[in-house]
Amino acid sequence: MLVTAYLAIIFLLALCLNLELTARRLTPPQSTPTAVTNPAFRRFQSIFLRAYLLALWADWLQGPYLYKLYRHYSFLESQIAILYVCGLASCVLFAPFSGWLPQALGRRQTCLLFCLSYSACCLTKLSRDYFVLIVGRILGGLSTSLLATTFEAWYVHRHVEVHDFPKEWIPSTFNKAATWNHGLAVGAGLMANLLAEWLHLGPVAPFLLSVPCLGCCGWVVLTDWGKEETEGSPEGDKQTLLLGHSNGGVARLSAKAQFSRSCNEGLRCLLSDRRVLLLGGVQALFESVLYIFVFLWTPVLDPHGPPLGIVFSCLMASSMAGSLLYRLATSTRYHLQPGHVLCVAVLMAFFSFFMLTFSTAPGQPRPHESFLAFLLLELACGLYFPAVSFLQGRVIPEEKRAGVLAWFRLPLHLLACLGLLVLHGEVLGTGGGEGGGGTRHMFGGCAIMMLAALMAVVSLFTLGRNDTDLRLEGSRGEGEM
Repeated sequence: MLVTAYLAIIFLLALCLNLELTARRLTPPQSTPTAVTNPAFRRFQSIFLRAYLLALWADWLQGPYLYKLYRHYSFLESQIAILYVCGLASCVLFAPFSGWLPQALGRRQTCLLFCLSYSACCLTKLSRDYFVLIVGRILGGLSTSLLATTFEAWYVHRHVEVHDFPKEWIPSTFNKAATWNHGLAVGAGLMANLLAEWLHLGPVAPFLLSVPCLGCCGWVVLTDWGKEETEGSPEGDKQTLLLGHSNGGVARLSAKAQFSRSCNEGLRCLLSDRRVLLLGGVQALFESVLYIFVFLWTPVLDPHGPPLGIVFSCLMASSMAGSLLYRLATSTRYHLQPGHVLCVAVLMAFFSFFMLTFSTAPGQPRPHESFLAFLLLELACGLYFPAVSFLQGRVIPEEKRAGVLAWFRLPLHLLACLGLLVLHGEVLGTGGGEGGGGTRHMFGGCAIMMLAALMAVVSLFTLGRNDTDLRLEGSRGEGEM
């Protein structure tokens, strides 16, 4: 496995480079967007990305060695599963508040809260006490929820309300962040491997490195974003001060009312539009099994001695290759629709879990086949996320999107929690996780969930076969999907 991992990362990085060059060659030349040449926008974008990318880097550093750290502390798989469940459950509990906190505390202050809570989460990894580690997982759930919403909320508010830049420029910033995000994930795996294995500092080292990264992120928010706060519309800042200081109670009440209204409107949209309901089902099924995969990949491969940081980088590079393939597939040369790509992604995920039910048979493990299946699953993820993001943007009204996505995440986390509990016998009392067969059964269950997701995708596009909202702009007059 050691040689396989190093050969795989070299091959995948070369593949990503080739796909990137091919995508650029096939993309027709376009006039330079105004956003690229606008110095005020570029400065504002740079201020945001400096902090946001530091936060993402600190988050990715913690991916490769979390399970390994708990094993290093001699916890059983069932105990580790409970730790993961605590993290997922806290995501469920804190997800609603993560949308409300920026309005109640202020967006910039909530970003600082993220840096503090995630730093505390990392520092709990120094303790071998189970209760302290549970507290760390709860803080991690809070931090993950804040990372998913708060930075974006600050950026969109300043972009639209303060600087009055065109809304059409917003995707350019988040596309740039997404491009960097893949590279950060691959680099984080390499850095974590350097610290934990090459320098023999142990699995806690990547978590300790995250703390100064979060400190730098907080410093950028406190200083650069502080300057940015004073440079917007004087009237808007005056209103913010009045709401934040002179009438704080009214501000909090307004934030709560706005959040409640957003959730109610999101639920009505979810129940009234079958397209939204089916898309939510696909997301809940697909992404819940990814949380289970995040827990299972380490115990499946670690007994065979691979460098976990390199394996993590391989997985992230495979996901990057998937996102580049999406760009190629939906280009003007190949004309595939996002719906087609979503079907392919779900089918690939089903096939990968089907492979894993055979490669993880008790007493007959086949780690190379399991590794290949994991790479295939991450390739499917790279195809899935841009496709589902496009469809969400088309079928969910912008003003209701936050509320609808909040409802999407609820069954997602609940399914993942239930899967981990069942896996290790905490619900059924079977103790399947320690015996070896539970992992294989869970992969079989994930394959069934992917089959259900595939049926939901087919139903979605049977329902909207002639729906132009589900098609790329350049293909709206080309007939059926």
